[in-house]
Amino acid sequence: MNQSILFPDLQDWDPQTQTVVFPVQVQGANIECRISLNKLTQLSSATFEQDSDELEASALAVFDEYRFDIEEEVEMLIEQDTFDEQGRIALI
Repeated sequence: MNQSILFPDLQDWDPQTQTVVFPVQVQGANIECRISLNKLTQLSSATFEQDSDELEASALAVFDEYRFDIEEEVEMLIEQDTFDEQGRIALI
């Protein structure tokens, strides 16, 4: 693991975009990362209920379960400078 890339144990659900939002620190700079519900489904083969409270809890639980895999993919994208137009890393 790259020591200049750190993943704080923080994540939140964005109901408008249906993504889990989490930060990464790269050489002291904070970068926003997002992973879509679709990508979480691909990783876990989980099915998500569309009820907003259950959806948030389920998405965050899957994110937590697959966190290591997600962080590895984000780290690879950072090293490849694969940022979106807002300077974020997005796993869609």
